[in-house]
Amino acid sequence: MVVTNPCAPDPRVLRHAAWMQEAGYRVTVHAFDRNQTHPTSESYKGVRIMRYRLGETPFGGTFDTYRGIRRFQRMVIQTLLHDPPGLVYCHDADTLRVGTALKKSHHIPFVFDMHDLQHTWVRYPAPQSTLRTIASGRMKRKMLQRAKLASAIITSSAQVNDEGHRGFLQWLRHHGLDGDVVENRPMPPFPTTKQEPEKDWTVGYVGRVRDIKAFELLLSAVKLIPPHERPRLRIAGDGVAAAKVRRMMMDEVEAGVLEANITSAFVQSDLDELLSEIDVMFAMYAPLRGNILQGALPVKMFDAAAYGIPSVVNDDCLMSDVLNLEGLGQAANWGDPKRVAEALLQCKDMCVDLNANGEREHQRWLNAMADVFELIQ
Repeated sequence: MVVTNPCAPDPRVLRHAAWMQEAGYRVTVHAFDRNQTHPTSESYKGVRIMRYRLGETPFGGTFDTYRGIRRFQRMVIQTLLHDPPGLVYCHDADTLRVGTALKKSHHIPFVFDMHDLQHTWVRYPAPQSTLRTIASGRMKRKMLQRAKLASAIITSSAQVNDEGHRGFLQWLRHHGLDGDVVENRPMPPFPTTKQEPEKDWTVGYVGRVRDIKAFELLLSAVKLIPPHERPRLRIAGDGVAAAKVRRMMMDEVEAGVLEANITSAFVQSDLDELLSEIDVMFAMYAPLRGNILQGALPVKMFDAAAYGIPSVVNDDCLMSDVLNLEGLGQAANWGDPKRVAEALLQCKDMCVDLNANGEREHQRWLNAMADVFELIQ
């Protein structure tokens, strides 16, 4: 398996690696430790995680990011050519170069597991940039060309009703490819579900902090709530906007406007404690991120629901279709702080159930991989 983050953790990657292990295969995850802060070798449920340190490489859509990923791709290809595997499992489009290289040189099959629309990220910092638009288009064309060579394509979302919004599966079909859907839902058993707050309550955000506009919207919404009803904020995660978000929130704390606890990167074992502090999950994102309107489903919405915690998500896209279908919280219009404040208050006393969990997704994954298993026997 190949992934361009440090896999520390990446729940989807580790979940699928463990499923491969359970199916009878030895698995090594080749991961890119961009910040050079994690162990170079680690074991997870018998899966080896091998991390590459190739100089610090930022996350986001910068040219330094592109150059760093190219170095990582070349190094993984060299490593795998030295001891060729039976299968290459590519997590997201920025690892497809590895899969296609091994297929062309050694006829080794590969799987494309598409979590996201990778090419949309390069445009996000400057959507009007001609250079970024050209780069994004080139990335998209390369991805589609390489994906055609995959023995199986797995993706993380699909339209849930005839009148609803399209997911990544429909995006693939629109571009002449097909695949199977395996959503990024947690595996049971789950802990005791949320209890209704007696008085004080907390709105949380747990995950990558990439988009300052989402936190500006959250802050504006919270400030519309009367002080005696106002929630505290719990934000956990690192990312390109983490420092700016922290400064923005701490300015408000120092001004006495709100209470907030903000921490940086966390590991999977911290998730139980983090979610035990939260009454409502904030999972809204700027729609300018192309993947939001094309079918992204926030993992934090499913993780929160496993604990009985409702979420507030973007309206008028696939994530709100899923949320409304399963009763997982409230949707609000992007850019409307008043509606976001109302949605947060409506969720305050809600307790939800995650009826479809990772066990359903495991069976979907086994079905999607059946032909691949036949191929690599």
